[in-house]
Amino acid sequence: MQLLEFSHILLIYLIAVNIFTLTLMWWDKRKARKKDWRVSEATLLLLAFIGGALGLFFGMFKFRHKTLKRSFRAVAIIGLIVSLIIYYIAFKILTFGPVPMM
Repeated sequence: MQLLEFSHILLIYLIAVNIFTLTLMWWDKRKARKKDWRVSEATLLLLAFIGGALGLFFGMFKFRHKTLKRSFRAVAIIGLIVSLIIYYIAFKILTFGPVPMM
């Protein structure tokens, strides 16, 4: 029963972090147009590294935000790789139970 609860929390977390990251990308683009206070790149990239990379990339291309900044894209790709590993482990937990540690 605990595994079922953990898997639900994990799934909710991954969905929430991606929606939050996408929302922050929208917010940052909106603020950039108004020349107002901005969300730091470090915050956006941190969210990519903790599972929000899909939201980050969707936001980059949907809102045409930070797509020309090479250094941001490079680190975002590394964040995507880390997120894909997180997604893989989450998928294994959600479908087959805990992943055995080596």
